[in-house]
Amino acid sequence: MHLTLADKNRVSGTFSVVREPDRPDVAAQSDPAVIAKVSTMLSEIEQQGLPAVRRYAEKLDGWSGGDDFEIPADQVETLTSGLPQDLRDALDAGAERTRRFASLQRAHLTDFEDEVIPGVVCGQKYVPVSNVGAYLPAGRFPLLASAFMTIGVARAAGVPNVVSATPPSHQGTAHPAVLYAARASGAERIFALGGVQALAAMAFGLLDGVAADMIVGAGNAYVAEAKRQLYGLVGIDVLAGPSEVAVIADETASATMVAADLLAQAEHGPSSPACLVTTSASLAAAVEIEIARLLEGLATRDIAGAAWRDWGSIYVADSAKTAIEIMDLLAPEHLEILAIDPDFYLDNLHNYGSLFLGEWSTVAYADKGMSGTNHVLPTARGARYTAGLSVTGYLKQLTYQKATRAATTAQAGPVVTIADFEGMPGHRDSAQLRLDLIASE
Repeated sequence: MHLTLADKNRVSGTFSVVREPDRPDVAAQSDPAVIAKVSTMLSEIEQQGLPAVRRYAEKLDGWSGGDDFEIPADQVETLTSGLPQDLRDALDAGAERTRRFASLQRAHLTDFEDEVIPGVVCGQKYVPVSNVGAYLPAGRFPLLASAFMTIGVARAAGVPNVVSATPPSHQGTAHPAVLYAARASGAERIFALGGVQALAAMAFGLLDGVAADMIVGAGNAYVAEAKRQLYGLVGIDVLAGPSEVAVIADETASATMVAADLLAQAEHGPSSPACLVTTSASLAAAVEIEIARLLEGLATRDIAGAAWRDWGSIYVADSAKTAIEIMDLLAPEHLEILAIDPDFYLDNLHNYGSLFLGEWSTVAYADKGMSGTNHVLPTARGARYTAGLSVTGYLKQLTYQKATRAATTAQAGPVVTIADFEGMPGHRDSAQLRLDLIASE
């Protein structure tokens, strides 16, 4: 997530490079070995069904429970009973706030119909997909809020059937906190299954007998590649790579706060990019010093430090306008504004996954579900053309039309003309038939 030479030539303002990676950004789904492995797994699971799923689960998940991957409700209760009460309260809060924001989004999506020409009424209605498979990661970090963003939002959209899968990576069973978050989000059926085999099993309907219409949820490079290859057979949320964070800051920002917020996202993984664009050269220098200082005491410094070393960037822009130009080119997943006039950026920025305005907002709040917005967001400049997962992602915006006899001439006549020109007699005849019926009366 840094400027290419072509990007730099497109920026009309003046800026300087304090630091940037010396390599091109690489999408997570570009490793030929990952692509080939996922293709083999998906093909075998599609052809062989549950036996192939079980074989991969035994090999990759350490699974030993046969073909029944479902975690019964009473087992979920047992596994989650030992969780600290403050964690339960926090997960309940995140699930509720995310559900509430999704419900507000749904309330603002309205069906309508209206007359476009006399006698022709067109309309649209929002209809939820029928079946969703939600993947809940539990690798290096369990990412507990994923259930809020996938299961909970699907429920708010009105999806009638949601199944979820999470790897049995915690002492041979599913992570208790992931299970609690899933249940708090409205999960009914949860399966102990991880990785590519989980996505394939949901997509092909091998877990509950119903093939998913959509597969959602974050994961590693194999999970992301599986979603890419399954797309078309099923819908997906986004093709996400490593988590990204960017900050626009001016001279009023705290260097410590900027550094802390950049490192908070860099700890997602050693290839997670972090970028600062500032209008203050002195802040840029101070942030570099603060990052080095904070890394010394950060338990995840091996991860965050590697991410900053290899993928961190800082640009000093001559104006807020130039900072916006740079950020709209980078189209970051998460973008914080730590500047004196955050509303200026809200009004003028166009490309980002989610925007965090002012020093009292931070990406970490949304990551853990506390602000209510969804953190399943586009990466690798995907924000140039799409938004992240939301209640609309689970809804089909369907259109319909109905016409009266009196509106036939207004529609059929032009269709005959266009179809004749195109050389499509079937279309012409379909319209002409209706004209002839009126003429014969």
